[in-house]
Amino acid sequence: MHNQFKSVFFYLFLLLFTNVLAQNTVKGVVRDTNGLPIVGANVYLKGTYDGSTSNGSGEFNFKTSETGNQTLIVSYISFETFNLTADVETMNSLIIELKEDVNTLDAVVLSAGTFEAGDNSKISVLKPLDVVTTASAVGDFVGALQTLPGTTTVSEDGRLFVRGGDAEETQIFIDGIRVFTPYSPTTNNIPTRGRYSPFLFDGITFSTGGYSAEYGQALSSVLLLNTIDEPDQNKTDIGIMSVGATLGKTRKWRKNSLSVNASYINLAPYIAIYPDRNDWKKPFESLSGEAVFRQEFDNGLFKFYSAFDSTNFELVQEDINYEEGIPFKLKNDNFYLNVSYSGVLNDNWSVLSGLSFTKAKNEIDVLEQDIANNESSFHAKLKFKRRFSSRFKLNFGMEYFNTDFGESFQESNQTANKLSLVNGLTAGFTEADIFFSKDLALKIGVRSEFNHLIDEFNFSPRSSLAIKTSSNSQLSLAYGKFYQNPSNQVLKFNQDLESQLASHYIMNYQYNFDGKILRVESYFKDYKSLILYDNNNGFFDNISNDGSGYAKGIDLFWRDSKTIKNLDYWISYSYLDTERQYKDYPVKEQPNFANNHNLSIVGKYWVDDWKSQLGISYIHGSGRTFTNPNLDGFLNEKTNSFNSISLNWAYLISQQKILYASVNNVLGFNNINGYQYSNTPDINGNFSRRALRPAADQFFFIGFFWTISDDGQENQLDNL
Repeated sequence: MHNQFKSVFFYLFLLLFTNVLAQNTVKGVVRDTNGLPIVGANVYLKGTYDGSTSNGSGEFNFKTSETGNQTLIVSYISFETFNLTADVETMNSLIIELKEDVNTLDAVVLSAGTFEAGDNSKISVLKPLDVVTTASAVGDFVGALQTLPGTTTVSEDGRLFVRGGDAEETQIFIDGIRVFTPYSPTTNNIPTRGRYSPFLFDGITFSTGGYSAEYGQALSSVLLLNTIDEPDQNKTDIGIMSVGATLGKTRKWRKNSLSVNASYINLAPYIAIYPDRNDWKKPFESLSGEAVFRQEFDNGLFKFYSAFDSTNFELVQEDINYEEGIPFKLKNDNFYLNVSYSGVLNDNWSVLSGLSFTKAKNEIDVLEQDIANNESSFHAKLKFKRRFSSRFKLNFGMEYFNTDFGESFQESNQTANKLSLVNGLTAGFTEADIFFSKDLALKIGVRSEFNHLIDEFNFSPRSSLAIKTSSNSQLSLAYGKFYQNPSNQVLKFNQDLESQLASHYIMNYQYNFDGKILRVESYFKDYKSLILYDNNNGFFDNISNDGSGYAKGIDLFWRDSKTIKNLDYWISYSYLDTERQYKDYPVKEQPNFANNHNLSIVGKYWVDDWKSQLGISYIHGSGRTFTNPNLDGFLNEKTNSFNSISLNWAYLISQQKILYASVNNVLGFNNINGYQYSNTPDINGNFSRRALRPAADQFFFIGFFWTISDDGQENQLDNL
């Protein structure tokens, strides 16, 4: 018995001694890319409890009984995790260098030329609710964007004019897919509005230049609208307004949801109370609706977005050459369909695919002339994203555009003139995001396009560089070539043309700290191959690509939401120097839609005792050029400055009931958009003129908005 006990003790001792001898020591040092030690890094063998942390000198040391190939993991906050797979016996004198994590919140952002509006953006200059709570915007997202630097005040038009570019040079996309007819139809001196309701969008990216190779056919700017990925609850939105009514409904299930909105606008009651300068025979009336269906899958999201609107109005406008004025009648029907899918294929691959279809029809009667046009447009897109690492990501894809346009023009009882075209374009793009560190990043790409109608191939390089200059600031540079086809209104007369070209050069400085944002951006745009023609009463002759121009300037933006409690405000200023010869311009001059100085001040203040949000907007634009035929030269005079102060007030009757009121140009500034001159001189050889003033100096709006939701808390304050 005694011998058996001795044998057992001997074997236990031998086993313990063998394990001690079999243990390996894992040791080394952890440091950053500058050679400085990292204190407190977590170091361990994957799948075991063996490990330690680095000391004050960055050194670590621990023992393990594991043998053979093992994976050593080293991690520390704000640095990329390090992995080493090797024989554990060789892990005894390691020098481990951790790289900074480029996905941290304080990492550099490629932002030259781009304004983000979304709660999930690293650097947002606007939030979603800002788009429609701006006093001067009257609920239009385009109107809110006109308070940002780089835009020009063209109050009689309503579209986006960006950095010396015509409104046609800005393109709009929904979920990455092109919108071909983004604005409601209108006539002279009556500003248009964006067709699509802000209720369904939660993110906006407004690029004033230097945008991604993924987007093309825009000489100046792109506006990207993203529909809500997934609503958080069931709700019903009801709006009763001085100009009409809205109704919205969102229904959410476990894996899918449906949101619908309908709107009816009729200006007849408003015009009866507040007549304007037009002689309305049938005031503006529109019926519109939108719907978004979303379906979640295990690895992706499918969206089906559709929208329609029908608009009609009839009026007589004052004209210096027609004593009885010019009668104008318009009827428009527009349908838009957008289908997209975004998903993850595996750990490193993702995909985005989508298509859009637009069907637009216009019927116009003006001065006994009947004009009817139809446009059917299609866009299909497929994009892949490959993540090689957190420091290198590659996007590439292809897309196809097609437009079928036809127009009929008939005067009195004459035979109708018919013009038509089918324009197709195939494009491919590839773009890489390269993060050298969290302080230095590069985006570089190229876009190629082939236009089937004009038989032309274009190659467009794009690049953007961002350098972090401090913990709260960065410097960015951007360059790119941007092509755009001649418009349908030109191509219907002549298709033996080339694409127009703009080259962008941008430098941006951005400071972001504690609720404050400062952006300073300078730019230069070089225009070539712009369309020139002789305008013969609406018919274009001698069309060529001989036009050219430039635009340069500086944009400033400051926003502060923390200094004064409950006060949020931003200030935008733009200086623009631009000249161009295009369309029917005989020489190169500052175009009549551009001015040298634009200033916007927007403020929003929450008053607890009143349960109210008060808003104010001030917009100033220096004078714009016009041609005075009584003087020598072209575009030889300028109007007086444009000024407007607008106010709004949102009052919470209860948590889900809001009373909202606003007034534009509350002080009634006498703004003049330009002048119209008579076609023939008087007996003294002078051409008489009349001022082109807004149809109304002021616009008043009042509405009641009621939300019914699952939680009893949701309201429409974010949408007012």
